[in-house]
Amino acid sequence: SPTPSLTHPGLSPYLSHSLSHTPSHCLTEAPTRGVAMVPKLALDVLSCEVMRVLQLTDSFIVPINYHVPRKEFHADLYPDTLGRTAAMSAAEWWKGGEKQLRSKITLLSSSSLSLPLLLLPLSPSPSLPLLLLLLLSPSLPLPLLLPLSPSLSSLSLPLLLLPPSLPLLLPLSPSPPPPSPSLPPSPPPSLSLSLPLLLLPLSLSLSPSLSLSPSLPPSPPSLSHSSSSLSLPHSLSSLSLPLPPSLSSSSLSLPLPPSPPPPGPSSKFRHLQGAVLHRDTHFTNLKGLNLTTPGECDGFCANRHRVAVPLATAGGQIAIFELSQAGKLADTGLPTIQNSVNVADFSWDPFNSHRLVVAGDDAKIRVWQVPEGGLTETLTEPETILQGHTEKIYSVKFHPLASGLLASSSYDQTVRLWNLESGDEVKALRGHQDQIFGMAWSPDGKLLATVCKDGKLRIYDPRKSADPVQEGAGPEGHRGARVVWVCDGKYLMVSGFDSRSERTLYLHSVESLSSGAIASAPTDVSPSTLIPFYDPDTSVVILTGKGDTRVYIFEIVPEAPYFLECASFNSSEPHKGLAFLPKTECVVQEVEVARGLRLSKTSIEPVAFRVPRVRKEFFQDDVYPDTAVWWESSLTASAWLAGSDGKHQSISLKPKDMTPVSEAPKEVQVRKYLPSSHYLEEKTDEQKKDELLSAMIGKLGNMDDNPLPQESFQGVEDDEWVSDTHTNTNVHTDTHTHTHTNVHTNTHTFTHALVSFRVTSVCCLADQSGSSSSQGPVGLKRVIPVCH
Repeated sequence: SPTPSLTHPGLSPYLSHSLSHTPSHCLTEAPTRGVAMVPKLALDVLSCEVMRVLQLTDSFIVPINYHVPRKEFHADLYPDTLGRTAAMSAAEWWKGGEKQLRSKITLLSSSSLSLPLLLLPLSPSPSLPLLLLLLLSPSLPLPLLLPLSPSLSSLSLPLLLLPPSLPLLLPLSPSPPPPSPSLPPSPPPSLSLSLPLLLLPLSLSLSPSLSLSPSLPPSPPSLSHSSSSLSLPHSLSSLSLPLPPSLSSSSLSLPLPPSPPPPGPSSKFRHLQGAVLHRDTHFTNLKGLNLTTPGECDGFCANRHRVAVPLATAGGQIAIFELSQAGKLADTGLPTIQNSVNVADFSWDPFNSHRLVVAGDDAKIRVWQVPEGGLTETLTEPETILQGHTEKIYSVKFHPLASGLLASSSYDQTVRLWNLESGDEVKALRGHQDQIFGMAWSPDGKLLATVCKDGKLRIYDPRKSADPVQEGAGPEGHRGARVVWVCDGKYLMVSGFDSRSERTLYLHSVESLSSGAIASAPTDVSPSTLIPFYDPDTSVVILTGKGDTRVYIFEIVPEAPYFLECASFNSSEPHKGLAFLPKTECVVQEVEVARGLRLSKTSIEPVAFRVPRVRKEFFQDDVYPDTAVWWESSLTASAWLAGSDGKHQSISLKPKDMTPVSEAPKEVQVRKYLPSSHYLEEKTDEQKKDELLSAMIGKLGNMDDNPLPQESFQGVEDDEWVSDTHTNTNVHTDTHTHTHTNVHTNTHTFTHALVSFRVTSVCCLADQSGSSSSQGPVGLKRVIPVCH
């Protein structure tokens, strides 16, 4: 329970005053829809609760308690409050009765004397019911179990003290207790052990039915139990509570605690993560961006090859950037598309990545053809101009199946269909009474839905009628809205505002549009409309508004609760818009379910939305079902107008070198901790040392059995030893190379030795002591060659 500072009459010594100290606030998690205060009689005064309010949210009613930090009850915190008895009836007041305010009661009598538990023996004869009440005595630290009856003096039952941690049981003995010397003998109560005992919670207040019985003397009687005796407080010895007639053995039952509600559904995309890709893929140094596009415009648009961005320069210019040429943009000399009027909305043809349609303030739609490789010069002449609207155009939308079929909405409150193949207007839809906020084609291309400022949501079948086939209530707010078809075209999701100008998502059933929204999900308060992008493969909708820093993500399911909120993506600076690329641009090896382009004031950044998975080496087929090839048309505009219906083909995104995760072998579960036997069998340091020495000896093997390399060398014969008188050894070392050595002694003998041992230097050891020379026969010395 929070402990904020409050201002309350009579509580200034205990609560901080709002004028002298800054009060603390109670912050709640969910947005507040309403607040109600609980009456004073319901407060828990024993815990010093001074106020209790109930907060109403979208899904819960949350009690908020306000406590004064005290250890026990303080009477000065709780002045007498108004009771439950009215001062007069309505008839008395109507007759002119004037009475004072209704009587006041103390909060202690209504709260501290409430019975938390009722232990009642069910007796066949209710003439003498035995009512056992569990009360809290201020003089005793433990709960007191007190037997009460209409005639307390006639009962002789032991007084029981039960600690709070023990269950409430009544150990009654078959024999009556021994007579007490301080009390006269009394007949035993008519109670046997065969009577069942019932434990009931009791929340009734004792104040209406509590009466003081003067039959007992002022001094508390002393009741004995076994060898101990307790004195009964006077405030409890005179209590008498008759059993209400409504309480009978048939109506008493033991209430069970309510079972916790089952956990709600969760989305497998709830941990979806958005990540900005490497800077090498960014467009930087973007200048002159148009920040004042109409609310019905998405801000910018992109396809798999290029992106169109409106500029703030005169003439309604639009810059075209090739996605394959990312990097820093030039400061000047950027080629653009000049429309000569302010741009209201623009869109790429989904089946022709070179065709761009632009709606202007002059009620005209210009069709531009971007050359292969991007713009090399400024374009001033459009390929086609569509004329038919009488006022400014709101938005333009291409048909999802038919190539060259375009829908446009205008201030003239009409929606017109255009055939780009012929450049003619083919249909005009009517029925709107105000500004058209948005429109969307159904996935099968048969229906067109619109959301209007007049608070209506309409569905058209353009090939059958110019009037709406269904109409229902839309968002209450009038700032703006968007509409998109979800869940295989069975529902319409509307992004708009409620009556409190809070951005809210609404879900409508297509079959019963007139019934209103079946679910809603509030987000936040902001002036910009949330622009949705819906992925039909995952049923995930990604929403953001112009000037926002947060991107909302929801999974929409066709059953309650319909909206499953996922982790949102946040950026450090506001963005102008967010456009998404085809599903084939996603990297499935990184479990990427959507890739978008984020437009900021000075750059365009690719953003990847990924699902965190552990076994990324496998294809996540539960995330990637077969996707529709919506970037290829299935029929022409003329064929659709003639009544034909097309259908997109589907392809698998699985690479050839990846195995579906549903077919992957199950991972062997590795124990986090080794069994205790492993630690018990762990070797000591001495054992490890012995094993190491044994291993070293074993690696050396039987070295004595293998001869050393020098043992195979040829030694010196005995006749090669010479006497001292004939020994004349000169060692001449070449000063240039230090490698050539001449030894002048027995030439033939040492030549053989030099060839055999490959001598590079010879040291003549002539020390007579023999410590450094090899001693041969007596009187002879041997020349020892030193090999390198």
